Parts: sequence; structure tokens; C-alpha cells
Amino acid sequence: MPSPVRAPNVSGLLAGYQPLPNVADEMIDPSGAVRPGWESLLRRLDQIGPEKLATRFAKASQYLHDAGVYYRVYDETGTQEREWPLAHIPLLIDEHDWQSITRGLAERADLLEDIVADIYGENRLIGEGVLPPDLIASNSEYLHAVAGVEPASGHFLHFCAFELGRAPNGRWWVLGDRTQAPSGAGFALENRVASTRALADVSASMNVHRLAGFFKEFRDSLQAQVKNPQGRAAILTPGPNNETYFEHAYIARYLGFMLLEGDDLTVSKGKVMVRTVSGLKPVDVLWRRMDAAYMDPLELKADSWIGTPGMVGALRQRSVSLVNALGSGILETRALLAFLPAISNALHGRDLALPSIATWWCGQDKERRHVMDHLDQMMVGPAMSRQLPFEDMGATALGAGLDEGARSELLARLKDDGRSLVGQEAVKLSTTPVYVDGKLEPRPFVLRVFAARTKHGWSFLPGGFARVGLTLDTAAIAMQRGGQAADVWITSSGPVGKDTLLPREDDAFRRNVPGTLPSRAAENLMWMGRYIERAEGTARILRACHARHAEAANRELPLLAEMRAYLKPLGVDLDSAIPKGLSRSIDGAMLSASRIRDRFSPDGWLALRDLSKTIHRFHDVVAAGDDTTRAMTIVLRKLAGFSGLVHENMYRFTGWRFLEIGRRIERSIGMARILATLSRPDAADGALEMLLEIGDSVMTHRRQYSVYSGRLSVLDLLALDPLNPRSILFQLEALKTEFGLLPARDSSTEMPVLMKKVLRLHTDLAIMEASELTPDKLHGLAYEIGVLSDTISDTYFA
Repeated sequence: MPSPVRAPNVSGLLAGYQPLPNVADEMIDPSGAVRPGWESLLRRLDQIGPEKLATRFAKASQYLHDAGVYYRVYDETGTQEREWPLAHIPLLIDEHDWQSITRGLAERADLLEDIVADIYGENRLIGEGVLPPDLIASNSEYLHAVAGVEPASGHFLHFCAFELGRAPNGRWWVLGDRTQAPSGAGFALENRVASTRALADVSASMNVHRLAGFFKEFRDSLQAQVKNPQGRAAILTPGPNNETYFEHAYIARYLGFMLLEGDDLTVSKGKVMVRTVSGLKPVDVLWRRMDAAYMDPLELKADSWIGTPGMVGALRQRSVSLVNALGSGILETRALLAFLPAISNALHGRDLALPSIATWWCGQDKERRHVMDHLDQMMVGPAMSRQLPFEDMGATALGAGLDEGARSELLARLKDDGRSLVGQEAVKLSTTPVYVDGKLEPRPFVLRVFAARTKHGWSFLPGGFARVGLTLDTAAIAMQRGGQAADVWITSSGPVGKDTLLPREDDAFRRNVPGTLPSRAAENLMWMGRYIERAEGTARILRACHARHAEAANRELPLLAEMRAYLKPLGVDLDSAIPKGLSRSIDGAMLSASRIRDRFSPDGWLALRDLSKTIHRFHDVVAAGDDTTRAMTIVLRKLAGFSGLVHENMYRFTGWRFLEIGRRIERSIGMARILATLSRPDAADGALEMLLEIGDSVMTHRRQYSVYSGRLSVLDLLALDPLNPRSILFQLEALKTEFGLLPARDSSTEMPVLMKKVLRLHTDLAIMEASELTPDKLHGLAYEIGVLSDTISDTYFA
């Protein structure tokens, strides 16, 4: 049994805290005393008091919710976004302990670099019998296509992560290496922001090291690899369906890098180029967050839909640097841990300062026999797995927990197919406190530490993040199984530097030229603008219709019958209080925005999410008539708030222009169509009044046309008035301006086709009289404006 907890200077949170037997506890030392750093933290938390502390923790969780931080979870029902689960009590590590950890990890990172260089180069380790050839030849992470390809940067590894656990004797182990496409650094940043929201005064008093300096150094090291004057560094993501896509977008926005998908890239003359609205632009450095096998369907995984054909060919020509190099995922193989001690001695002439968890590859007789003889102390799992044992409990067996039948089956498998299995020492992870119902309880954790190659060597993020179990079961540490994430505070006895990503006063800077917008991002921005405007137009029509429905006391009005026929082809059912067509427009805007999270402000995303939640909540509670009229007023107010936020806050770069173009195209098409329907001479009674209401021009019409207020005046105001922001002519004038500011796609002096089309439409409409605007002409105008959208796609997105 552990010693009773002794805490002379703290009381409230520690009441009832009981460390686990035979397990190291981060907060309580073996004698039962609270460790010094923890004592300082607990004393400050007790001073805050339970009520205020709960409020502060709720504020941290609310920040993560508002920022849209999520983790994608996969289960038998499909995929869903799980809000980021912050464990509010940080993990504390003393600065001196941290320095010992990072020294050992720097040595390990150098060793991993040498191993992967040898595997894809001289093969000395296999030739000298240090590494079994089977371990490489049968490994799906070994990529034959890149054998002998030297990285353009001269290094295979630039960014690594390490999973650490602490043994009962207090010593740190390495449970696994992350070299393929390590995730989590962005989540570590968000953990820090959230915990600072709750405990800024506490962290300041404890001299907690800041994180920004690490990212600044790594950003600078990536930029230093850019050799082409027009080249750039970018982050490559598998796309929005990836479990950590939020982090990809967050890091891209934080560092100021483009976030690209495989379709954004093409290989031309051996060089990797990004498709932008200004044409092809070179990419010199790609920080890939995509598994290597999916990178090139020509030479790697043939059925990959997310890669870039020709990428391996570009690597052979050393025209692009990948972080990390293709093939480095082989270092994550669980069985490789069994050979690291021998490899370290063979290559570096010494043992590793920070050892791995004890591992035996069962493809060797002696090692297999050892695992079989000590099965009760073993975890046995797939040799080629890249997951930690507790992340892979479906395939990993805990020897001590097996019944007689399962034990016999496993022993037989070890005997017949030992090459496919590894045995690892069954670990007891140390515990860290979590906050549960106002008290602290111990939970097992794994510490993830991040390392980046910089001009000064390996640099370490001073904190990382800890994955903490939801329960005492180590399997519950995995994020896919409900695990939590805790901020990690590296504490110092003295003041720490106030690092920031902002440049110093005398640092040189370069403003990025317009037009480096990827075509995919531009397309999503344009469609987001269209969807938002479509939702607004639909909401205005629904409000006008349901107001009249309520006034008619459920009698069927001819005007409403006309509107029902008008809306049906657009997918809007007037008999439904909240039609699915309206929800689909807002969902479309959300989908487009989700694909450009790196280019979309957190405030804008929050406003859009709020709008989406409002619409879907109305589905269950709103009835036709007055209820819908009020609901649409709320929706329009939120849409106006979102549009105002974008209009006032979004930088007027090329992306904003495509967003604005989408809005103007959709508004002009919608106005032309509704005018064609409701401005007919034989339209039902009340059609003109409804037109003015839908066009938000009732007051303007009264002021402008005090003498004559018939059908032609409505047509003039909503189609031909260049000063009315709802008129078709106003939209074409705006489109003409925006088209003129778009990047040119060639060096020709001839006027672009897009500009010719909008000028012709604008001129034709500007010289028209209201009496000439027949329904047929209005429908034709809507069609021609739609053609403008197609021309934009052909010009900039194809």
C-alpha cells in the first residue's frame, strides 16, 4: 500500500486522494509527500476555491467549444466530431527533469535519423546482422520506390514526437516513436491557450515555459529550406475527414503557411507546383500530415485519391523537401524497439540514455522462448503495428488477463508465427491527478513530447501534451476511446523568456504578393458566398410568405400558391416551417468553410456554427405562420451578423474577392428569378409588395417613387437602380470591379473572357428600360449570370 498522503500546506483538493499501489504518481512522492511544484499549484488552486475554480475550468472548456476544437472519432456508426476533451489540471514537470528527458530524446532522434538513412541507403545494419532483413522486407512501411533517394534537405527527419511513460521506480521510458506524420503539436497549443484562460495567474506565478519559441524556430527552419525565390513552404493534409484536420488548419494559420491537399498540387517538369488562381506556383517544402503510402498513386498506393501523381519523381530530382521524408514511418514499427539497444551500440558506441519499453521480437528463437516463458508479464501484439499497445487492445493481448483457452491459442500462435508478433513488458503507467467533481483522482497518462530540427539542432516543445485516461484502465488513454488531454507545464525556479511568434523590431519582413491563393480554397470561398446568399434569399422569401399565411388565417392565397410553385424546383417546401432547402444552404456554407479552416477566422467560424445550430434547432420547435416569420427574422439577423463580420474584418486579399463574387452572383440570380415570377402583369394580388419586402426595399421605394409606384417602378428599383445594393445592376457593377482585380492567368493583352462577359451583361442591362424587362429576359439574364460562375470555374478552378 502507498504511504498516506502528507500535505501540510494544502487541504481541499487533496481530500481523499489515494495514489495507486506499485505505481509512480506525478504529484505524490513514494513517502506520501506532495512534490514541491505540485504543492505550490495545489495551494494556489485551494486559494481560488472550489466554486471559482469550477467557473474557471468551465471558461476553459467554453473557449475550446467556441474555437471549434475537435477530434474526429471513428466507430461502428461512422465518424463524428468529438469536442476536444481537456483535463483541466496540468501535468507538472520540473525544468531539471525536463532537461534530462530532452537530452535523452535528442540522442534518440539522432539515432532514428541514422537508422532510416541506413535502411534507405547503405543497409549496413542488415549487412552486419544487427537488424533482421525480415523486419524490413515484410514491413508495409518500407517503401521500395524511395530506396536510394537522398532527401533534398539532407535529412530524413525534421519533426518527431515521442510517447513517454514513467516506470514505478520513477524512470522515464519511451513507449513509441512518432516519425511518420506526428500529430498533436497544434492541440498542445490549444491546451495551453485554454489552460491559460483558466489559470493565467497561477501559471505566471509558477514560471511556466512558453511554447511560441519552439514554433518560431521550426517555422524559420522550414523557411530556410525554400531555395526558389518564388517558392514557399506549406502543410499537406489528407483533408477535412482526417481525425486531426482541425490541428492541420490551426497550425497552418498559426505559422502563416498554406494548407494544401493532394489535389492542390501537380508535378510539372519534375517540380512540385501548387494550383493557384494565378497559375502554377512552386512549392519547395511540404510539412506532410499524410501517411507516406498515400502520397503518390503512381508509385505508391495505387488507389490513393488524396495523393499527387509524380511526387516520388520530384523527390528523386530533389526539387522538394518533405517533412518527414517518405519511408520514415518504418521507424514507428513496434518490433524495431527490440533492436534499438544493439543499433545504438553499433552506430553510436553507447547505450541509449532514455531506454525504450522492454521489447522482444518473436521471430528469433531465444526471444520467442523468453516471451512464452514469461507470458504473464507480457503484452503480445502485432510486430509491424505502429500503435502503442493500449491503443490497439483489439489486437494486443495482456498475458496475465487471458483464460486458459486464449492462453493456449496465443502460445500456439507464438510457436507457429512468431515473426508476426512482439512481446513487450506489461507496463504500469504512472498517474497524474485529474479534476473530478471538485476533487482530485489519479489517472494513468502518456506524455507526448515534440522535437523539431532547427539550425541549432533538435529543439523541444517545452510542454507537449499528456493523454490522460478517462478511467484507471490504460486502454481509456487513447483519444479514440474517450481519453482526455492535459496541458504540460515545464516549471522553472526563476523567470522564463517571453517568446512570441511576432518578429523583433529590426527583423526583415516580406509581404506575400496577392494571388497565392490555392484554386481549391478560392472555389470553396466562392461557394460559401453563394450558399450564404442563397440562405438569406430563401429566409426572406419564407418570412414574407409565412407572414401572409398567418394573416390569411390558413386560407390559401393565390400569391402563396404561386410562391409554392416557384420554390418547389429550388428544393424549398413552403408547407414546411423550416424547409430542408434552407438547412442545406447553411450546411453547404459550413462544409465549404470547413475545407478552408486555415483561411477562415475563428470568429467567422463561430458565427457560422451558431447559425447552423439555430436552424437545426428550429426544425423541432417552429410551426408555420407567425412562428416561422419570427424564426426567419432571427436567422436573417444572424446572417447579417455573419456577413458584417466577414465584410468588416476579412482582409481584402484574393480570397475575399472570390467570396464577394459568390455573394454577388447568387444575389443577382436570385433577384432575376424572383422578379421574373412576381413582376408579371398577371401576377397575383400583393406580388409587388412581396417583391419589395423580399428585396428589402420597401422604404426606398416609397422615397424614390412617391408619385408612381406601379410594376415598372419595382422593376426599375430592383433591377436597374445602380445605387440599390439589392438591384441586379448593382451586383453586376460590383462583379465588374472584382473581376478587374482578380489575378491575370496569362500575359495576353487581350481583355479576359470573364471581363468581356460581365461588361456585356452590365452594359446591356444599364441601357434597358424597365418596360423591356420581360419575364423571359429576366430568366435569360439569370442564366447568363450563371454562365459567369461557370467561366470563373473554368478560368481559376479547373
